[in-house]
Formats: sequence, structure tokens, C-alpha cells
Amino acid sequence: MLFVGARMLPAPLKVSPEMARRFHRRALLLDSPVPAIAAVLAHHGYIQIDPINVCGRMHDLILRNRVAGYREGDLMRHLHGDAQCLTVEQRTAFEHHLPDTNVLVAFRLDAWPHLLAAMHRRTRRPGAWSGKLTAREHELARHILAEMAERGPLSSEDIADDRRSRQMVWGSFSLAKTTLQKLFFHGRVLIARRENNRRLYDLPERVLPARVLAMSEPGRGDTARWLATLKLRQRRLVTLKRTELPWVADLVQPVVVPGCPPFFCLREDVAIFDRLSTRDAPPLAEPSPPLLLAPLDPLIYDRRVTQQLWGFDYTWEVYTPPAKRQRGYYALPVLAGTEIVGHVDPKADRERRRLTVVSRRIRRGHVVAGAIAELAGFLGLRR
Repeated sequence: MLFVGARMLPAPLKVSPEMARRFHRRALLLDSPVPAIAAVLAHHGYIQIDPINVCGRMHDLILRNRVAGYREGDLMRHLHGDAQCLTVEQRTAFEHHLPDTNVLVAFRLDAWPHLLAAMHRRTRRPGAWSGKLTAREHELARHILAEMAERGPLSSEDIADDRRSRQMVWGSFSLAKTTLQKLFFHGRVLIARRENNRRLYDLPERVLPARVLAMSEPGRGDTARWLATLKLRQRRLVTLKRTELPWVADLVQPVVVPGCPPFFCLREDVAIFDRLSTRDAPPLAEPSPPLLLAPLDPLIYDRRVTQQLWGFDYTWEVYTPPAKRQRGYYALPVLAGTEIVGHVDPKADRERRRLTVVSRRIRRGHVVAGAIAELAGFLGLRR
């Protein structure tokens, strides 16, 4: 037994790389899709949101492999309603950033109090995109909040102010846009709905139920435990930092895999290893139908785990200069059984309603035409 602080860890599970990979894909819901988005959010803790739409948006590509019958845009309908007009009491999830990051995700309501400390910190830190308001922004913020209180949800385009903010890494934005963005980072406005991916913000009390907004801010230790648990729930097989392990020592099971760093999973997931190791456990179908993974899918999110457990060195190359790209702008890794066998770099031509393949590199013996056709069908396009 290993002690972490005053807590005792169970003896490590020693498993083969093959068994660890089988566990990983099963624990991440890639073997058996669930019937509803709410079940995925409960299982994973959050779903990452990204606006780039090359062959479907990130969140849709993540969820289509996990939710039976998932349709493009279903996450936004779950968050904001079919007509983008959920009432406050009907809302079960919302959009916000992981604490102290620019990563936008869909959270369940119980995440709200754990975001408050990060929101407060941002109001005191300098920063052009999420930090404290400048004098000009502070003045405009008063006007925006008053307009919002009277008119309801607003986008930056609805604010009558043509001033520009300072030049930033991504270019120059209107002062209204950067002010609204900071107010969102600070928790003073929330995304009430979207129109063609354009954010419309409203006051928090018109977006989240009063019982949620009334939740008190947890202590630092409680939020540290929540964050470490969230990491485990999101990826299911992880490496933990020395600062993270003490907070979740009573929740985790050490897993030893030859050639890999020390892994941890949730103790509640150990039953998956037990089921996979029984004699009557059904083998993973070989060859199983290949899956096209989203570039930020939880299975490949941690590059170290992807490289050492799955033998696949993958980087999302959207922000890589074209001359340095190895696979392509929006390459999707191909998961076949317990192997990642290559990539496909597709691009949707919405005007011509066609899905084209810019590049692909697939290990010999594996066929991905069916997976590409399935993606095309999901997007309502022809292969």
C-alpha cells in the first residue's frame, strides 16, 4: 500500500497496454454510446466547445461518437433550447471557461460555484481578453449592463459604440466585443443563446436558476479536489501531478502499464477492468468499425498518454504554421479497435454539399471509407 498524506492508495493494478487501451476507449463511452447528452455531461463533467467549423465543430465531433442518434448542433440545443429560448428553470447546463484558462466548455449547473474564485481573480489581473476592465471598458460596461437589463440578450453588434480596442494577438476587436467578453469571463453576463454561433449575452439571473447563483463559493481545497476529479472524469485514465493526487487519493486507483508513466483511474471504473479480464468477456471486435476522433477528443487530449499508451504522436495543427504541419489543418485521428491507425483530414464544402478529403495516411490493412461516409452523412453532405 502507498500512503499519500494520511490517505492510503490501493495496490496498483498491473495491466498490459492492450488491456489499458481497451479500458480507455470503453471508459470514455466509445464502445457503447449513451442515449442522451445529459448522460455524457454527467459522465465526463464537461464537453469542450470550439467555434471552428471545418468538418463539424469540435463539440459535435466529440459527442457524435458518444450519443446515440446525435445530430449536428444538438449540444447547443441542449444548452439553449430548440428555439434558443430555454427558460431559466429549464436550463440544466451552461457555457463557461475552465478555471484560469481560455477553454470554453459546456458544464452542468453544479460546476458554477467552483468557477467563482477564478472569475474574481480575473477582475484583478491585467489582460486584454479576460483581465480587469480598463477605464474605457468600465464606462462602457455600465452602459451595456443597463441596456441588457432593459432590452434583454445582446451581442456586441447590438451595442451602439464604434470604438476599437487595442491590438491583440488575434487582431483588433470592437471595444464592445472585448468589454462583453471580459464581463463574461468575470461572470457578470452569461451566454443566453446563440444565433448562427453568434453569442447573445444576458444577466446571470436570466440564464441560471436562482438556487444555482445562490450557491456559496467553496474553499480552495474543495475546488482543487473538484478540478482533479474533473480531470479524471473527463479523460478516465490520466497522469496526476503531485499537487493533484492528495486531493483525490481516496477516489483513485493506481494503474501500472509497461512502458508508460504511472496512471490513475477512478475507483468506480475498476469494474471495467474486472469485466474485461473475465474469461467470458466479449472480445473487442476485430476489425472494429473505425472511428474518426475529434482533434481534442478526451482519448487523445493528453499528448503524453496518446504517445506512450497508444503509440501515436498527435498534435492539433490548427494553430501550426502550414509549412510545419505534419498531418493537416484539422486532421482527425482514426481509432480502429485498440489502435490509432492514422488520420484523415476532411473539409466540408457546404455550398456544394460535399465532403472532401484533403489528405489521409492510414496503416495498411485498414479501410476508412465507411467512417468518412458516416461523417459526410452526419454533416448532411455527399462523400
